Amino acid sequence: MFPEYRDQISHLKVHDEHFARIFHRHNELDQQIKNMEAGIVPAHGMAIEHLKKEKLQLKDSLYLILRKTTNA
Repeated sequence: MFPEYRDQISHLKVHDEHFARIFHRHNELDQQIKNMEAGIVPAHGMAIEHLKKEKLQLKDSLYLILRKTTNA
């Protein structure tokens, strides 16, 4: 995710608690979705769609933070 911001992401994960929390939650959701889609964890389609929407919102938030801190 966002390879062009790799160094900045590493920095923010250490120095920005809010960013780190969002980043961690995004990764948790990603793994949860993968497990559901693979059938490792039982789930119905609506649950997966809900998690995907939450993950996308988090990704948007991460991107906004990255853009904001780049232009600062």
